[in-house]
Amino acid sequence: MHSRTARRPRPRAGARTLSRRGLALLLAPVAATAVLLGLTATAASAEPVDDEGGTKTLREQLDEAATAYQDARVELEKSQDRELRLTVQMESLQDELEELVEQVQRVAATAYRTGRVGTFAALLNSSSPDMFLERAVAVDMIAKREQEMLANLKALSEEIEEQRAEIEAEIARQEEEVSNLDAAKQQAEAALYAIGGGASGQFVAYESPDAAPAPRNSDGSWPSESCSEPDPTTSGCLTPRTLHAYEEARVFGFTRPTSCWRSGSWGEHPLGRACDFASSNSGFGRVAHGSDKEYGDRLASFFVHNADALGVQYVIWYRQIWFPGSGWRAYGGAAGDPSSDHTDHVHVSIR
Repeated sequence: MHSRTARRPRPRAGARTLSRRGLALLLAPVAATAVLLGLTATAASAEPVDDEGGTKTLREQLDEAATAYQDARVELEKSQDRELRLTVQMESLQDELEELVEQVQRVAATAYRTGRVGTFAALLNSSSPDMFLERAVAVDMIAKREQEMLANLKALSEEIEEQRAEIEAEIARQEEEVSNLDAAKQQAEAALYAIGGGASGQFVAYESPDAAPAPRNSDGSWPSESCSEPDPTTSGCLTPRTLHAYEEARVFGFTRPTSCWRSGSWGEHPLGRACDFASSNSGFGRVAHGSDKEYGDRLASFFVHNADALGVQYVIWYRQIWFPGSGWRAYGGAAGDPSSDHTDHVHVSIR
């Protein structure tokens, strides 16, 4: 069992802005944004900072943004699957319609070439009661067949139009979910700017193995979980998904000292939804260099690579933070201690 030593929290100030959505939006409201940044930085610096360099507001904003991003991504993928199924169905209906149109055209062409007589003429030319009945049945069958073909033609045309309308609706849903993804990324980046973490980070990822996916609901969403599993690293608890992520890391050799649950009134650790993985065999407290730095790089790469499979919300390592959709961004660096700067451990938050 490994535990984290308490570290003195240090406040920090920064700036806040919004990004993405095109170059025009990035460059337009410069003066107004500068005023907003100053106000936000003042508010952020007044908040208590935990031993990992984050405030309550930052943790809540990152958690909310990551949840919104992951939910929007699930809905986008579901909509894309529905669009694909509808497209395949519509293509099948169109093939059926084309075949039916050809049949109708053949019947019409045959009737035109043979100069087919009307129904009453066919019946009046009968030479006997038996022939009359036979012709009556034949005429009725032909009429029913033609009516059936025309009815099917109309029904298929209407069904194709309905399918086309559903596909258009799915495309509209996808545009909405893409907008939601963008909004979630902007929210996360705005929160990071507020602590001075807006600049793009520099991180060279390692190739990583595929972890076993954590269980999902039948519709692809993440099931709601509580802190119900014993934490192998402390006397606290973990959510099943966080425990799964911890165990998967160990399966692939990331077995150095780890600390997951810890007490507190905010953040993911008290909820059993985060773990800190020391980069050194000796534990926490030393800035990683050499092989320890490589260990941390490989571990961070592992969680980023398997973010979708494991439900990773964000990863913090070596003054940088990874958020889905945004990639690596600068994080911290002002406090100067290994814990706040995350130079001695990889932090992973799980959905």
